[in-house]
Amino acid sequence: MSKPRVVMDPAQTYRHLVPVDRLAEPVTPSDDVYVIAHMGIARVDVAQWRLSVDGLVERPFELDYDALTSLPATEVTAVLECFGNPVEPDVATRRVGNVVWRGVRLAELVRRAGPTPEARYLCAEGLDSGTFANVDSDRYVKDLPLARALEPDVVVVWAMNGAPLSAEHGFPARVFVPGYFGTNAVKWLSRLTLTAERPESLFTTRLYNRRVDGEMRPVRELDVHAVIVTPADGSVLTRGARSIGAPTAARRGSRHAWPHAAAITSGRPSRTCGTRPRRAAMPCTHARRTSTAGGSRRRGATAFIRSTSLSSERSASPSRSGRAAGGRDGQRAGAA
Repeated sequence: MSKPRVVMDPAQTYRHLVPVDRLAEPVTPSDDVYVIAHMGIARVDVAQWRLSVDGLVERPFELDYDALTSLPATEVTAVLECFGNPVEPDVATRRVGNVVWRGVRLAELVRRAGPTPEARYLCAEGLDSGTFANVDSDRYVKDLPLARALEPDVVVVWAMNGAPLSAEHGFPARVFVPGYFGTNAVKWLSRLTLTAERPESLFTTRLYNRRVDGEMRPVRELDVHAVIVTPADGSVLTRGARSIGAPTAARRGSRHAWPHAAAITSGRPSRTCGTRPRRAAMPCTHARRTSTAGGSRRRGATAFIRSTSLSSERSASPSRSGRAAGGRDGQRAGAA
């Protein structure tokens, strides 16, 4: 397999983040979807680009961009979230977005190649290269259990929100696995290899592992949580009743109950991995009521309220259970 012309620009870690109140739309605009690129942005000559499917298969093959994008397409609307979200809980940005992804089912490519009985993993390689965590890498590699790769919602993507991928989001193609952290959504995809064992690389066995039930396991499934996107931090609200709206991540096939969900929604757990807008009453224990004359009133007094300023005390968020991002040293690295 010949490698296409690739220019890393910038050739260093690249981050694009937006204020959290810009995540309020049901589908996040592409320009507001976060980007974390550890080794920089790979700018690929699409005329030379090929996607190879090989390894433990009976019929290895290659596709150019036109052949890939001519295949029967499917769309999946799902959350892209960085494992390092939130790295800084007190900073009003979040590494998450809800996106409409379009591409071909990964299972179609695997079945076309014909996996052998020994194949247990699918390794995806990206064309980005460089230095991260003081380690030089000639590619970005992640692996998926083959059983998960064959599920119908896993997609080799060439478009997001109705337009071709930008270089920042992985043009010409990337893998997307609904319900998995963004580190598994390999950008600038060039190769899919079926293997019997997990590959050893910086981004598979050294980083992106966490302790679960006493064992180190690869970072894959999303944690379930919510992001409050409105009102924005520091907002002054006009008079009247208010509730807090929060898109919540719906985890695919989740077995973990969210104790407050019963007050907001009911029914069977969703099989999707998109956001769901929620509205919840906010128990406000500290607020100042200001009368039209500008004076404040004692507790229990009645006043005509023109505006109310709400704030909450900031505190460091506790670590999620088992969330030792990075590797054995517990250091965290974000990914998209």
